[in-house]
Amino acid sequence: MANRAKSVGITALLLSASAVLAWPGAPSASENPADSWPYYGQDPGGMRYSPLTQINRENVTQLKVAWTFHTGDISEGGGRRKRSGLETTPLLIDGTLYLTTAFNRIIALDPETGKQRWGYDPNIDLDGDYGDGLVNRGVATWLDSSRSKDKPCHRRIFESTQDARLVAVDAATGAPCADFGKDGQVSLRDVLQYDPGWYHMTSPPAVIDNLVVVGSAIDDNHRVDMARGVVRAYDGRTGALRWSWDPLPANPTAAAAQGKSPSWRSGAGNAWSIMVVDQARDLLFVPTGSASPDYYGGLRPGDDKWSNSVVALRGKTGEFVWGFQLVHHDLWDFDSAAPPLLATLHLEGKDVPVVIQGNKSGLLYVLYRDTGKPVFPVEERPVPQSDVPGEVPSPTQPFPLKPPPLVPQTLSADQAWGATPEDRDWCRNYISHLRNGGIFTPPSRQGTLMVPGNIGGMTWSGYAFDAKRSILVTNTNNLVAVARLIPRERYNDRSSRTEDGDYGDQLGAPYGLYRRFIQSPSDLPCNPPPWGMLNAIDMEEGKIRWQVPLGSMQDFGGTHSQIPPGSISLGGPIVTAGGLVFIAGTTDCFLRAFDIETGKQLWKAQLPACGNATPMSYRVSSTGKQYVVIAAGGHPKITEEKLGDSIVAFTLP
Repeated sequence: MANRAKSVGITALLLSASAVLAWPGAPSASENPADSWPYYGQDPGGMRYSPLTQINRENVTQLKVAWTFHTGDISEGGGRRKRSGLETTPLLIDGTLYLTTAFNRIIALDPETGKQRWGYDPNIDLDGDYGDGLVNRGVATWLDSSRSKDKPCHRRIFESTQDARLVAVDAATGAPCADFGKDGQVSLRDVLQYDPGWYHMTSPPAVIDNLVVVGSAIDDNHRVDMARGVVRAYDGRTGALRWSWDPLPANPTAAAAQGKSPSWRSGAGNAWSIMVVDQARDLLFVPTGSASPDYYGGLRPGDDKWSNSVVALRGKTGEFVWGFQLVHHDLWDFDSAAPPLLATLHLEGKDVPVVIQGNKSGLLYVLYRDTGKPVFPVEERPVPQSDVPGEVPSPTQPFPLKPPPLVPQTLSADQAWGATPEDRDWCRNYISHLRNGGIFTPPSRQGTLMVPGNIGGMTWSGYAFDAKRSILVTNTNNLVAVARLIPRERYNDRSSRTEDGDYGDQLGAPYGLYRRFIQSPSDLPCNPPPWGMLNAIDMEEGKIRWQVPLGSMQDFGGTHSQIPPGSISLGGPIVTAGGLVFIAGTTDCFLRAFDIETGKQLWKAQLPACGNATPMSYRVSSTGKQYVVIAAGGHPKITEEKLGDSIVAFTLP
């Protein structure tokens, strides 16, 4: 991208291997599975719920740092190298913590002391063109029941790397599993339209039965025909490909129906976020992102299914079971970035298995798990249409009647905000010159106000669910942006790119792209605060239980007069049986605990860098201490934030 954004970096939000072995043996793990955290979301369906109660609403104020581990992997950027971030959520299984670093190293720690047991380095190219910076969200694990405990790779740890490899190592030693692929790794680069600079992996794989399933992260807005967003399943023992599914098959019929060339062109629609599974139903639930390019769809007419959707696939075969599209013909980068969440709701006297799925629009959908049909009514409402030649948006978009939207979806120029009268006037004037029809107004040559912008609503931070209370907790961002389409001839004249912001080439399309979050001269957002909220939703009633501002941007971008609370956040919540919500992710770099019943903040602790990750909690034995652990490394695209490499564990004295 050309013309890097303002110094605060808010606009930018938009083959050998070696193992270091240093662990003679593991302590015995707790016999109680509730003490562990064996999946990214604690359970296979991603509820992010810990049944532990040792830390609770009465004593959470006593939490102290138990230990801090430094990964040593930090990149400040420069030259070809991207900045790093630390987004990992560790797993606790068999008495060991497993996590990933910014450089894709896998590390095993003692969960009581934070001391390293072993490390594995896949040796990625640190100078690769990784669009989101040097980040990774964690690993997955699989137990080979056919192999005895004393054999290598009885339990395997899987990681998908930034340079598009799937690696498998022995959980006990970190040594590569020699029988998996070639020397413990499988190449993931064999996809149509693959480009080594723009195709990579940031999220952990999913495991269902004996299969390891991967999606992909594909950079936005470079060209029309980005790499295919295929989802693929590999044999957990051998690494052999078992099936693949493309969310966005070519659609020449739709093009012909529009009177256009049958050479329908697009790519992506990829699953870059977290997938979840229902093992009993043999179902894999896949959240998909936008088709390429994000902001112009004239060469991909139709709804572009199954991009911007949640899809259920048969685990053993990859067969499509059902899909629900949250955004038709996306023109706003409204990915289904949040992971699906599997829960059981008590509705009209019956226990109903559901899938909960939100996206960047700030809309939250509740679907029957077996069919994908809405539990609460969803209506197709007319939305603004395009004034750009060649663009044919969907005439309608799906709006759930319950729960209500979690973020504002309109903003007038008169409602613009500023920390000073001068800031407010600047914001009002800027917004008054944009096309402004509320949510789902298509990008325009004039420039369109995007409400919300492309970091949500709900992003990959996701949500957590307390089944006993039927409360879903999620953080949301409230930040508006501008998207402008620039005719190709003018776009190619680089001397015309005078505005701070992101420029996307969208090669193959008749328009390039300009976008940015709308900030006043003081660098604070132009829409009214709070810019970030923590929300609790009663999922049986479909009503908002409470909403509170999350964090503060008081010192963001410099010194300001007193501003209201509420910060953008990138890093999700967990809930515990102790009645607590733990969440970091904000630009003021605290880990916080809230009362799940009321939303009252009960505790906070300053982190060594911002915690743009989801925390986790565990207890090593039934008589041991409960810990809460968070990765604190800053965000690679918020250039004001200090970077770090810390894994921080909290416990009671």
